[in-house]
Amino acid sequence: MKQPTYEYGVLPATGFVREKQLIGGGILPFSAKTLWRKVKDGTFPAPVKLGERMTAWKAESVREWLDSRV
Repeated sequence: MKQPTYEYGVLPATGFVREKQLIGGGILPFSAKTLWRKVKDGTFPAPVKLGERMTAWKAESVREWLDSRV
């Protein structure tokens, strides 16, 4: 099954995505600093803590955010 392609990259249908995938993978059109600023401001979905030193975003939440921007 082909994954949906957004203007900025490919996002998995389900699961979790890390910051490196969002920024380095071309899904989001801004820097890591801007990502965290948007999370703090509440204008981007908050990440989920998966471990002591691991955070990720639900792909579904990121997809909803991207769809709301179109």
